[in-house]
Formats: sequence, structure tokens, C-alpha cells
Amino acid sequence: MAFGALTLFFGLLLDRIIGDPAGRFHPVVLLGNLIGCWGKTNRYPEKYERAAGICGWLATVAVCLLPCVLICLFAPVWVTVIFSITALAFCIGWRSLEEHVKNVESALAKGDEDGRRAVSMMISRDTKTLTTEQIRSGAYESAAENLTDSIIAPVFWFVVFELLFGTGICGAVLFRAANTMDAMLGYRDERIRIGWFSARMDDILAYLPARVTGLLLIIIYTVCGNGKKAFSVFLHDRKKRPGFNGGIPMSLIAGGCGIQFEKPGVYKIGNPKRTLKEGGPAVIRSVRAASIFAAVIGMLLIFFLRTHIPLFF
Repeated sequence: MAFGALTLFFGLLLDRIIGDPAGRFHPVVLLGNLIGCWGKTNRYPEKYERAAGICGWLATVAVCLLPCVLICLFAPVWVTVIFSITALAFCIGWRSLEEHVKNVESALAKGDEDGRRAVSMMISRDTKTLTTEQIRSGAYESAAENLTDSIIAPVFWFVVFELLFGTGICGAVLFRAANTMDAMLGYRDERIRIGWFSARMDDILAYLPARVTGLLLIIIYTVCGNGKKAFSVFLHDRKKRPGFNGGIPMSLIAGGCGIQFEKPGVYKIGNPKRTLKEGGPAVIRSVRAASIFAAVIGMLLIFFLRTHIPLFF
């Protein structure tokens, strides 16, 4: 039976209900603590940092996947389903993504300084000199980029692993572990060597999901009548953002919503037909539409393929 389809539905629903509750025992917090144990540049001679990063990545993935594999293989079905739903909700950051943007808007209502402090929780750039529009850009472009990392990619890998092995939660957990390591270590500073492998693996694991995200957005904007504008900005601006994944959803959302994302001194993506105060809600609607679209397709694939085509199990 296609329990994976039910798991995907209720995992997303649980994320929408509880969001990302804070606490030191939150799985992602525990994951961050584990990464922090080995992901420090001053612990290894410089020439061994790349090797340490590879070993640390492999060990972290193994620690995260082991309980998932054991439960999927040996626990009763009802335990597996409950565990998978709960774990999937922690792998997805849909509600928390919207809440962070809302927090920035609420802070901006009090003044730019409050807005700068709020957006610094979402982006790594220097926020001291950002204008009001640039503060909003940081918040909304984070939502656009993380449509892939926080929602579509976990769903994508859940569906792939469910179809191939009947253990969808392993795919979602694998991506969340890899993405968290990239978020903590994948920077071009003193962490460049120890975080190199984490950054590359995140790029690889997000490669297909980013393009699935792009396809979903093109379909959504075409239906809404903004497909040509979105695709035009995509063709022109997608490579302005460093990396080969993040620019895809950012450029399509900028074009489809008629707004501009700006990182001062680095890039401007989109042709602003309206300000982010006016167009920001359309960004959130785009994220929601793509998330629901991906979930529906994923559930249908799991239901029909796992029900009618026996694969490995």
C-alpha cells in the first residue's frame, strides 16, 4: 500500500500546524551540534581540513540515516508511519520560512533598524547599511531561494526514495542533513576547505530539485498569465546569483511577481514593476502554490507507482 503518499500529506500538514518549534532538543538543533563537533577549522592541520570535511559529512549522514533505516526495516508499520510523518515535518521549513518573512515585515513597521536586525536572522550579508527595500529584498529572496532547499528538495528526495526503496523519509533526512552542513560550513572564508565537500554535495543534491522548482513555477506563472515575463527574467538573470541552483527560483519569482531582488554590490535580479512592499505577498503566494503543486504531484506518483508497479520491495 502507498503509505508514503499519506506520510507526505500529513508531514506537510504537520509542518503547517506546528512550524519549527524552538528547543535545544529539536532534531535540526541536535544536528547542528553534531556538525559543530567536527566542523571547526582550528581542530585540524590545514592540509587535512578537506579530508576532515569529507569524513565528517559521511559520518553525519550515517548518524542521521541509521535510525531511519532501522525503523523502516524493523518497526511495525504504524510506528514507521508516525515516525516518518514527524521526521518529515522537521525536514521541511515551509511555515517557518513564511514566519521569518512576516517577522521582518513586522519589524520594519517599527523602523529600519528593527528590520535590519530581523533580516539578519535570514541572510548572511552585512545589514548595517541596507535600505528599506533592500531589507525586504533579503527577506523575500531568502524565501524564493529556500523554496527549493526548505520545501521542494525534501519532498523531491522523499518521493524518489519512496519510489525506489519504500523508505521516503531516508531521502528527506539525507537532504536535510546535507543542506544543514552546507548552511553551517559552505562559505568562502576560513571554512572554505572543511566546508568544500558539504557545499558541493548540497549543490549536487539540490540540482534536480531546483530545476523541478523552476518547471513548477513556469507552469504556475503561465497559467496566471505571467509566464513570458518570468521566463524572460529567468533567461537574463538566473546566472547573476552565485551558484547554479539558487538563481533559478529567484529569477522566475522575480519575473513572475514583477519585483526585483538586490544584494548590494553583487546582483540585481528582475525588472521592478512594483516595490517589494506591494509585490511581497505575491512571492509568498508563489511559494505556497509551488509547494502545494509539488506535494500533489509527489503524492500521485507515490500512490500510483507504488500501488501498481512493484519496484525493489
